[in-house]
Amino acid sequence: MLFALSQLLCAAALAAAPAPVVQLQIDGAIGPASADYAIRGLGHAQELGAQLVVITIDTPGGLDSSMRDIIKAILASPLPVASYVAPSGARAASAGTYILYASHIAAMAPGTNLGAATPVELGGPPGTPAPPGDEPSQPGPEESGKPAPAASDSLSKKQVNDAAAYIRSLAQLRGRNAEWAEQAVREAVSLAAGEALKLNVINYVASDLHDLLKQLDGKRIATASGEIRLQPSTAMLINLEPDWRTRLLTVITNPSVALLLMTIGIYGLILEFANPGSLVGGVLGGICLLVGLYALQLLPLNYAGMVLIMLGFAFIAAEAFLPSFGILGIGGVLSFGIGALILIDTEVPNFGIPLPLIISLATFSGLLVFAIVSMALRARRQQLVGGDQELIGSLARIEAVQTDDPLRGWLSLQGERWQVISQAPLQPGAAVRVLARQGLLLEVAVSQTAVTRENDHEH
Repeated sequence: MLFALSQLLCAAALAAAPAPVVQLQIDGAIGPASADYAIRGLGHAQELGAQLVVITIDTPGGLDSSMRDIIKAILASPLPVASYVAPSGARAASAGTYILYASHIAAMAPGTNLGAATPVELGGPPGTPAPPGDEPSQPGPEESGKPAPAASDSLSKKQVNDAAAYIRSLAQLRGRNAEWAEQAVREAVSLAAGEALKLNVINYVASDLHDLLKQLDGKRIATASGEIRLQPSTAMLINLEPDWRTRLLTVITNPSVALLLMTIGIYGLILEFANPGSLVGGVLGGICLLVGLYALQLLPLNYAGMVLIMLGFAFIAAEAFLPSFGILGIGGVLSFGIGALILIDTEVPNFGIPLPLIISLATFSGLLVFAIVSMALRARRQQLVGGDQELIGSLARIEAVQTDDPLRGWLSLQGERWQVISQAPLQPGAAVRVLARQGLLLEVAVSQTAVTRENDHEH
């Protein structure tokens, strides 16, 4: 009876306990790994029956595609999502500002900032002149009095207008300052935490996470599945750390690492084809190549750069198998270098390939080509060491002499047994030198050098 009563009391206590709060952390540039982590984290929080998801943000920005994936997951989430820029000194720049606006609750720690949300230009150098006759459109009611976009070409204007409309729609959805949101896109302005609260850009300024949860007690938040009343201050806090998959994605989706993996993979396969049966080059090269290609397809890839890189590898491989004395190899190195420079189609910080890495890989490829050409030239200057050229001049010993013809006998040379003929009588064990080959018959002569050496040894 007492046991049953204790069980009922435990069940009642568990039922009365508030649902947990799940914390996610986005640090650094937002990319495919960040998006995968955030989306899976929101799904896991729903499985845990959490009442709130807090995303702690400290980011300089990131890829547009990854940012939009995170925002889609937030907008579709049946759980309230609070984005919290922390700790002091952190920022939610560029893509982080969009995520902050998309969240149900936006909060910042003192000493943090957000903004500078102008999209980074893709697919060409900044400042490209606009086509003739492509004048800026007239400003609408919301844009009157605001300066025109800084970018002058039509592609940049389309990107800026699309980004401005996107962040304005998020601001209107969450009831926040849409005017400043558009200004952050068009003029790349930033705000400190206190100013952001005054301008209704964010909802709260909190010194730490526990302070934020206290401020959220009793608040009602409308989500995709209905309204939820929050009681987070007394709830259990579950911190979901990035798992091995997220860490692996973070490493391989670094453009420099992806390029290195692809380079190792290609050279490994070239080594395997040049030395069939070694297996190490084929296995390691195949794995590295597939992982590198998988990472690149998650990034904003310039396919012209990819084709140039593959063409460069093809030229270098052709130089190894069909030596052109440097022409194909030099063309391959140039093609690889140009392709690597334009491989990643974005100027977002932390998503470019450093020039020193490109120069290092191109230099390594050039040294490889130089080694191939050197071996080809050395092989061309060497004398033939097979067939008749190797037989002529060889020394051997007579193993047997034909009984009815002392001018004929047999010897072993190069692992084969040959019949020989001489101008002078032969004796078993005599040292002879091959003078010529007549089909399956070798013409020999007694080697005076070998005889002299044997006599000197006897003396």
